Amino acid sequence: MFSLQTIFGKGDKFYSLLEASAESAGVSSSALIELLNSPVTQQSLEKFKQVRRREKDLFTQISAELVDTFVTVLDREDIEALNNALYKIPKIVEKFAEHYTLAFNRIGNVDFLSRAIMLGQACQVLQQMVAQLRKGMELEAVKKLNDQLQAIEAEADHQILELYRDIYANETDPIRYLVKMDMFEILEKAIDRCRDAGNVIYHIVLKNS
Repeated sequence: MFSLQTIFGKGDKFYSLLEASAESAGVSSSALIELLNSPVTQQSLEKFKQVRRREKDLFTQISAELVDTFVTVLDREDIEALNNALYKIPKIVEKFAEHYTLAFNRIGNVDFLSRAIMLGQACQVLQQMVAQLRKGMELEAVKKLNDQLQAIEAEADHQILELYRDIYANETDPIRYLVKMDMFEILEKAIDRCRDAGNVIYHIVLKNS
């Protein structure tokens, strides 16, 4: 016979798993900043592969625990939605890193670092939002963080318009044009996925507050 404490204690593990998943997103963004700051001879994708393996393991573990756990600390569909949203971030970051290392010699000196820093900021806010779930459904605290995340995403949207304007006006090499557009859009998507995960968390807290 199981006590309620035992059942809820088992369900509590979802907080730790989701926090670890958000941490993986942060590690992937830090690895990207490091990659962009590294000389071409020292660039490596190993950190991105490690983070993706860890994130896949966490994703699988959360999915399995949803099947095995009788009582969960949050609604199952909310845990699943947040799990899916967090899983996508390191995946997209790794995709950018792969494209960057392949295209570096073709596109030359392009400023992706400022965008990567914005992604890192978004991941930091997202980690704080996930951590808030364990502390309770404090709507004002989560709303404040979500507003920060939305502001980062809005600034990213504004900046990408400026980047497009520059590319349209000044890029004469069609291959460079296509590659630069593709890579900026991948970074934009990574920031958007952080926003999406933040929206899931805000929805969870709003529903439970």
